[in-house]
Amino acid sequence: MAGTLYLVATPIGNLGDITSRAVETLRRVAFVACEDTRHSRVLLEHFGLAPETVSLPAFAEGQRAGRILDRIAGGEDCALITDAGSPGISDPGERLVAEALERGLTVVPVPGATALVAALSASGLPTGRFHFLGFLPRKGPERRVMLEEVAQLSATLVLYESPRRLAETLPDLQEAWGDRRACVARELTKMHEEFVRGPLSELAARYAAEEPRGEVVVLVEGRTGERRWSEEELRRALEEGLARGEKLKALSTELARRAGWSGQDVYRLGLSLKR
Repeated sequence: MAGTLYLVATPIGNLGDITSRAVETLRRVAFVACEDTRHSRVLLEHFGLAPETVSLPAFAEGQRAGRILDRIAGGEDCALITDAGSPGISDPGERLVAEALERGLTVVPVPGATALVAALSASGLPTGRFHFLGFLPRKGPERRVMLEEVAQLSATLVLYESPRRLAETLPDLQEAWGDRRACVARELTKMHEEFVRGPLSELAARYAAEEPRGEVVVLVEGRTGERRWSEEELRRALEEGLARGEKLKALSTELARRAGWSGQDVYRLGLSLKR
């Protein structure tokens, strides 16, 4: 009889957030697959656990998944844990789960802490609907396309970002989506937990001069404007603004917010009018 793959959520900072079910699952499985065995050993030892561990880092998930699934198919239960939060959510696990299901194996979630939900719940932004972007592509067309494709959503937009890239990302969000209400949440559940709320322009200015520490979640209000302007309406507003002597970049950002267009598209249309 085949074993079971358990997806065990682990604390995102405060070890007290682990569930009793998670600890019991980690105690009774045959082995634990870890994103980083050295990191996970600290958690396991804290709870007096000493299971066999195997490494499953994101960069090698495709190569190592097969061996783990062979053991589960042979009758061993396995728990997958990542460095923090829920496996498979911007962490290793997606490939392993997909291949387990292809083999007809049983996959059981053991839910717990996840940074995106914790941040959303205390952000002060609408929580009825949200769209999770994970980590943005770092640069280039893929990044621009992703930002443009969600610009019209009325759902709150949530993404993870490296503290080192936050100063670069916030202006990109403002350019693509307009100067919307936003929140930067960092060090969630830890001693220095912090929520900074304000328009994207204010947050961009703050973090241009101050690199934050710790894991970062960025949340941005969805589109709240009226209907999307037609190209003719947008063209007319651009012509009027340029005739008043306004700078195209600032004008594009403001019109993008009001018109429901991406900042890049407004800017390109403005450039065509200046030729």
